[in-house]
Amino acid sequence: MTPRLKNIFSTLLPCFLSFALLAWIFITIDYKHIWQAVKGSDMRYMSAAGFIFFMINFLLIWRWRILMKAVGLKAGSLSSMRWFFIGLFCNLAPISSVGSDVIRGLGLAQEVGHKPKIFASIVLDRLSGFAGIVILAAAAFFLGHGIIQNKLVILAIASLSIVSGMFVVVLFSHRIFSFTCKAFEAWPKFKENLMRLHYDIVLLKGKQKKGWEAIIISIFAQVVLALEFYLSAQGMHQNIPLVYFIIFSPIVCVVTALPSIGGLGFREIGWVYLLPLVGVPKEMAGGLSLINSAFTIIAGLLGGLFYVTTLSSGRIQCPQTDSGLQRSSA
Repeated sequence: MTPRLKNIFSTLLPCFLSFALLAWIFITIDYKHIWQAVKGSDMRYMSAAGFIFFMINFLLIWRWRILMKAVGLKAGSLSSMRWFFIGLFCNLAPISSVGSDVIRGLGLAQEVGHKPKIFASIVLDRLSGFAGIVILAAAAFFLGHGIIQNKLVILAIASLSIVSGMFVVVLFSHRIFSFTCKAFEAWPKFKENLMRLHYDIVLLKGKQKKGWEAIIISIFAQVVLALEFYLSAQGMHQNIPLVYFIIFSPIVCVVTALPSIGGLGFREIGWVYLLPLVGVPKEMAGGLSLINSAFTIIAGLLGGLFYVTTLSSGRIQCPQTDSGLQRSSA
């Protein structure tokens, strides 16, 4: 497959998956019922939920900056925030073959340099977020397993735990990481980039406190996200205990990382499957997920505003990717 075809495929695939899954939802559940569920929402609860959703992003920026400092990287707060939100915008607009993490990494590197350290901080940021998801999901399910008897939920949480452990072992063990990188002997530049990334990541070994701070923030952010879903449900006149959202939200967060437009489609499938397990009507689950997709789109559009205003003023330029980094983002 030529590079151009790869770009076209990687652009169209998220769009196709998101719209196909949404179409399936609307075929399975009458869209009129979903609209009725959304239309009757209490705007006081929805406004509070939207505000909380927006503030979660600042928790994630704070986590990223902690890990930047841990790897010895100095970057301004405003620059970090701008490129974080621009990354959210790129999640909504699959206009290139690189992900939002690569866009924010390249953009920030263009301003402050130290590209390997920036990407190391982003990898650590993702890992700490994933660790927070796994820890909260496991703890919540342990406390609430008696009220949710579903093998798929158990399998999902167990899989998250195993995958998280494997990533940590591979990334922080020099011997295992070097052995894994032998698979890329035919691409020496790519292998060199991977090893450089590894060396920057292991800088965190002597700064475990920063790592735990990032994980604690991740857990807190997941709890706050569950609270946001809880308030959205209250706004739709659904009295659903908060513990269900604490159990389900981490699972849905992982699902939304699959190729899509900002998680659209996968988020809806996740909630439409999980919430009926605790007696929530499917149309309510679908409406709840669509409202939260709307929050995601609004946050992404804010990133688009950052991008347009800073680009038009000439303060930043559209980051250019190199082939080595493109391959490493796959």
